Amino acid sequence: MTPRRVVFSPHARNDLARLFDWILQKVGADVAGAYLARVESYCLDLEVGPERGTRHDDVRPGLRIVGFERSLTIAFTVADDRVTILRCLYRGRDWARDLR
Repeated sequence: MTPRRVVFSPHARNDLARLFDWILQKVGADVAGAYLARVESYCLDLEVGPERGTRHDDVRPGLRIVGFERSLTIAFTVADDRVTILRCLYRGRDWARDLR
């Protein structure tokens, strides 16, 4: 199986930056940095075998959703040569509405 390149959409990067800022305010830079490093590592691991998660073609064609540490929803699509991380939404967000 050939690895695919993982790219983060501008929306996903913005989601992660806002999440970092929120965690930073609550518990500090060390915890925020460690959490974001785990999220990014998880996303980058989608380069191999990205056909995981639940498909939601009813929301958006090719959309897949996976949870991360029971607190984050990661939305992505898979193409022949890449995985695109669309959004990284913290718990409680209406991801279906955000992705339509």
